[in-house]
Amino acid sequence: MGQSAEFGKFLKAMRSRLTPENAGLASGSGGRRVPGLRREEIARLADVSTDYYTRLEQGRNIHPSRAVLDSVARALRLDPGEQAHMIDLLENCANSQRPPVPLQGVRPALRQLLDAVGNVPALVLGRRTDVLAGNRLASLLLADFAAMPVAERNLTRWIILDPRARGLFRDWPAVASEAVGALRTDIGRHPNDARANQLVGELAVSSEKFRQWWAGHRVATASAGSVRLSHTIVGDLELNFEDLAVGEDADQLLRIYSAKPGSPSADSLLLLGSFGAGPAAVTEVPPATVGQQADLLHRQEDIA
Repeated sequence: MGQSAEFGKFLKAMRSRLTPENAGLASGSGGRRVPGLRREEIARLADVSTDYYTRLEQGRNIHPSRAVLDSVARALRLDPGEQAHMIDLLENCANSQRPPVPLQGVRPALRQLLDAVGNVPALVLGRRTDVLAGNRLASLLLADFAAMPVAERNLTRWIILDPRARGLFRDWPAVASEAVGALRTDIGRHPNDARANQLVGELAVSSEKFRQWWAGHRVATASAGSVRLSHTIVGDLELNFEDLAVGEDADQLLRIYSAKPGSPSADSLLLLGSFGAGPAAVTEVPPATVGQQADLLHRQEDIA
C-alpha cells in the first residue's frame, strides 16, 4: 500500500481518538455518528480549508509545507513521536524508488560488549524489532532467540504469539501494545521493507489483539521504562530498561534491563544468572520454590 494511503489512515485514526472537550471545542447538542472530531473541525483548528484537509486524509498527491504539517499536528494533539511518524509517512513511503532495505548485522565489538555486561540482560534490536543478538542472561530471562529460526527472531512476534511471553509479562497488554507501536514506527521509516510487511501480515492473521492495536495506528518511541515479570524459575521481578543508540547505525539499539540495587529483583537476577552454563539451562531446571532457590544459591556460594 502506498504512503499516501497510510498517511491518510494515520490522520484519520488520530482524529477519531479526539473529543470536542480535549480539543478545546464546544461539544454541541447534536449527536455524532462516528467517534472523534469531524474533518471540518480539524481543518478549523489547523487553519486550513476543509477541502485541503480532506484531500490530506484521502491520500491525494499533495505536498503540504512543514508549517501546515505542524498546524495539523497541533490540531490532532500529536506528541513528538507521533508527529515524527507522520512526517516519516509523508517523506519515506511515497517514493517507490527507494533502495531496498540492507541486511542487518552486529559489529564484533558490540557482541563483545554484550558479553561484558553479562550481569544484566541485554539485547541488540534492529529494524522491525528483530533480535540481532543477546547475552546469556537475556536468554535466561526472556527467550533463547538464537535457537529460533531466523524468521522468528523478532521481539514483537515473540511477545504477541508466544504463550510463554504472555505468562512472563504481568502487564502483557501494555507491553504488547507498546511493541506493536514500536513496529509501526519502524515501518514508517522503512516502508519498502518486505520482511516487515510479511511480519505484519503474519501477526494480523494470527492475533486479534494485534489487529486491533494495528488499526489504532498507535506509535511508540519510548527509550526507557519498566516491566513487571513473573518468571517460571525466579518468580516476580520488576526491572527497568534503557534503549541506547548503537554507534552510527540509527536502526539498531542496545536494550539493557536492570534492577534497583539491593532489591529482591536484583537478587532474583543474580540467582537466574547462576543457573547452568548457558541458555539451554532454562529448559533443564524445573521451577523452584523460594526456599529451594535460596538453598541452591547458598550451596553454589559454598562451592565457590
